[in-house]
Amino acid sequence: MSLKKIILVLCVAFFSANLLAQKDSIPELLKVKNIKVTGKIKNTGGIYDPLAPSRAAFYSAIFPGMGQIYNKKYWKAPIVWGALAIPAYYYQTNNNDYIRFRTAYKLRENGLVDEFTVNGVEIVSTETLETAQKQLRENRDMSILTGVILYILQIVEASVNAHLLQFNTDDNLSFKPTMITNPIRFESPTIGLKIKYTF
Repeated sequence: MSLKKIILVLCVAFFSANLLAQKDSIPELLKVKNIKVTGKIKNTGGIYDPLAPSRAAFYSAIFPGMGQIYNKKYWKAPIVWGALAIPAYYYQTNNNDYIRFRTAYKLRENGLVDEFTVNGVEIVSTETLETAQKQLRENRDMSILTGVILYILQIVEASVNAHLLQFNTDDNLSFKPTMITNPIRFESPTIGLKIKYTF
C-alpha cells in the first residue's frame, strides 16, 4: 500500500469519527443562559490542595511525626516516635559497648590492666575483644541505617497520605462484579465484570 493511500485512509477515519459523534441530549429549549445566583453556594466536595503533600513531607522532615499530625492522623505520630526511638536506643547501647570493648582492647595492647582482667586473669580473651568490637560496630551501623530508613519512610507516608486524603471516594464510583446471563446457553452462566462510573 502506498503512502498516499495510507494517509487517505487515516484522514477518512479521523473525519468520520466526528460524523459519528453523539448529539447533545439536552434540547435547545431546556438550556438556560445568563443565570444569576443569589445567596451562598455550598461546595460539598473537598478542595484539592496541590501543596498539601509537600507541606506534610516538609513537616515530617523537620520533626518526625508532624506530617502525620498535619494530616490529622494523630494516632500515627506516637507510632513514628516509637519506631524512631528503637534504633536510637540500640545505637546508643551498641556504641557504649563498642567504646568499652575498644578501650579494653587498647589498654590490653599497651600492657595495662583493663576492666576484663581480674586479679591478673583475663576473663575475656584478646580475640574476643576484637570480635566484639567488630560485631558491635556492625550493630551500631545497622541501627543508624534502620533509623535513616524509618525516617525516610515516615516522610513518604505523610506525603502519600496527604495525596490520598484528597482522593475522590464518592459512592458514585463503584466496582461491582455481576453474573451475565447468555440467552443462548442459559444453563451455563458466563462470568463477567461490570465497571460502572456515574457522574
